[in-house]
Amino acid sequence: MAFDKKLLEIVACPVCKGKLDYEKSSQRLICKADHLAYPINDGIPVLLENKAERWQEAEA
Repeated sequence: MAFDKKLLEIVACPVCKGKLDYEKSSQRLICKADHLAYPINDGIPVLLENKAERWQEAEA
């Protein structure tokens, strides 16, 4: 199932309330400010801080 890109307009990082970027290759949402990557499962973003992984710019 594909992620609805229109959802990016209304979702925000639960930690800093900042913008999230969609990373299609790994199916996750990235918060560059907090260096966190939130998984997307079956088209649904899992926006829980304890489910996020550390993210580094070099991964992109």
